[in-house]
Amino acid sequence: MNVILPDGSSKEVNEGATVADVAASIGAGLAKAAICGKIDGELVDLTAPVMDGSRVEIVTDKSQEALSILRHSCAHVMAEAVQVLFPGVQIAFGPQTDDGFFYDFGLDSTISSDDFEAIEAKMAEIVERDEPFVREVVTREQAKEIFADQKFKLEHIDDFGEDEAISVYRHGSFVDLCSGPHLPTAGRIGAFKLMKIAGAYWKGDAENEQLQRIYGTAFFKQKDLDAYLHNLEEAEKRDHRKLGRELGIYMMDDMAGVGLPMYLPAGARVIRLLQEWLRRELYRRGYEEVITPHIYKADVWKTSGHYGFYHENMYFFHINEGSDEEPRLSEYGVKPMNCPGHVMLYKNSIHSYREMPIRFFEFGTVYRHELSGAVHGLMRARGFTQDDAHVFCREDQVVDEVLAILDLADNIMSEFGFEYAAEISTRPEKSIGTDEMWEKAESFLRTAIEQRGIPYEINPGDGAFYGPKIDIKVKDAIGRWWQCSTVQVDFNLPERFDMTYRTADNSEERPWMLHRALFGSIERFLGILIEHTTGNLPLWLAPTQAAVVPIADRHLDAAHDIAARIRGIEGRVEVYEQNEPMRVKIAKAQAAKVPLMLVVGDKEIEEGTVSLRTREGGDQGSVPVEDVLKAIEDARIR
Repeated sequence: MNVILPDGSSKEVNEGATVADVAASIGAGLAKAAICGKIDGELVDLTAPVMDGSRVEIVTDKSQEALSILRHSCAHVMAEAVQVLFPGVQIAFGPQTDDGFFYDFGLDSTISSDDFEAIEAKMAEIVERDEPFVREVVTREQAKEIFADQKFKLEHIDDFGEDEAISVYRHGSFVDLCSGPHLPTAGRIGAFKLMKIAGAYWKGDAENEQLQRIYGTAFFKQKDLDAYLHNLEEAEKRDHRKLGRELGIYMMDDMAGVGLPMYLPAGARVIRLLQEWLRRELYRRGYEEVITPHIYKADVWKTSGHYGFYHENMYFFHINEGSDEEPRLSEYGVKPMNCPGHVMLYKNSIHSYREMPIRFFEFGTVYRHELSGAVHGLMRARGFTQDDAHVFCREDQVVDEVLAILDLADNIMSEFGFEYAAEISTRPEKSIGTDEMWEKAESFLRTAIEQRGIPYEINPGDGAFYGPKIDIKVKDAIGRWWQCSTVQVDFNLPERFDMTYRTADNSEERPWMLHRALFGSIERFLGILIEHTTGNLPLWLAPTQAAVVPIADRHLDAAHDIAARIRGIEGRVEVYEQNEPMRVKIAKAQAAKVPLMLVVGDKEIEEGTVSLRTREGGDQGSVPVEDVLKAIEDARIR
């Protein structure tokens, strides 16, 4: 019989051949590297039989799916080790995750991180035995017999449909319900480490029994595990929540509520500098700033559609708009986004095709009801500010407007040293708009991104129901990718709000509407930037650009004179006048991530200089005060 390979070629194999046989027929090297396969796009074990005409792909450790398969197999090895070391343990679920795996266990005693060494040692023994992972399809009765002493498995078996196939995987003496696939043998697991332990509930329901969850990770090679652990250490050092607190950027207070950041003076200064920098650029590029309310009547949200499809993520309340004698309650909603306000501003007057494009922007603070467990510092908050803008244009202007937005995004990413890439998300199954509109919109986005030369991928079916979008992701200093800028086509709001403009022949036509955010959430962008730079913000953005450090009390007046000159050019400066040793003052400035440290003593006063230390370069020697002023002035927002 014949199977079809990924390049479209046909390969003849014997009747009853498996995926492993197909790999061997292609070459001994591929057979050795194979860890599983795909039959007609579905991941399967190497032992899975192929059929005549099947499309077969061999998966190796270089394949995109390889790490997930490795980690799934390692999770089983960990569960086997725990079962050996803790007799009577009840096994729950144990999936792979984006960065590792976990398993949930029910046990009378408590497992702690002190047990990790013993569990890892037992796992190493199991890996060394290099036993195969073997799949079996069993009946419901057989499954219940296999797991007669495992209450969670018995309950899970009852969840299977009457005609649903039940598969188990055996590995040595260990067996678990599992759909697979797995590595051929445990010896293919290269390197692993247990990471942490946490509480969990059976099936994620707080009404159910509490379990103990062990997290781990695994890689094919030790060097990859070492690099991962190094990046974790780096990420911990760079954590914006820790640095944000240490640098006096922002704070959270349970009294205020979950996910509501409050900015200290340094943080407020940075936020305003970011906004001022972008605002100037937007004015240069033909945008007009608008300001809209934080709340609207529910009627607005019903018209926009948010009341129906986004209700659970919004905050609604009632206001009495009647009198004491005749109270009349009206429902209002706090805005989760700025678009309806911009649409209403557009509709405030009649527009001609000659006015297009119309570009409104706003630094609009919005509020969304995120689950408390999902809130994460500035990266995911309930209250945040978007650098939001909406472009209303003619169809023939869409590509140029998207190009201009991408150019502005490039300007931002280049300023902060971010490598970036993009993806275009296309039409989902449930959507509005005609096929022609979607085809045009997706074509416009592709044309613009290709003309701009930005690397991109297609993310099929992940567009919003109301239009396709471009998402720009940035890569930080330790290789993590973050979602930032978005350009979104919207077929929905122009229709819902009956938006029009006058054409050249005096008829009415719907404008094309583009949503765009460049920082995205300013809070999130700041969090990414703090982690990317380890808090070492560039000179123009640093909340304090210079620290003047007098050597002795007699140098205080000169230090304040230098500070006054820096403030005179709109620089941001502090004088360290505390009666402390020089090394302590320098250490404080270094810990505060101040870019420039200006030491002033007798010699410097006499020569009109400062002894300059920089945050990154250390001692720079004696420098004229004028040179420092020029450096600060050159870094000023223009």
